[in-house]
Amino acid sequence: MAISLKSLRNQVVVITGASSGIGLVTARMAAKQGAKLVLAA
Repeated sequence: MAISLKSLRNQVVVITGASSGIGLVTARMAAKQGAKLVLAA
């Protein structure tokens, strides 16, 4: 069974720890791909 993933442009991503480190980098990368973001520090 093949896994089919939606592009980030069609996703809402919830990121905790978005004020620094991996969370911040992940948020920036997802935003560049067009994801809608919900961020928490």
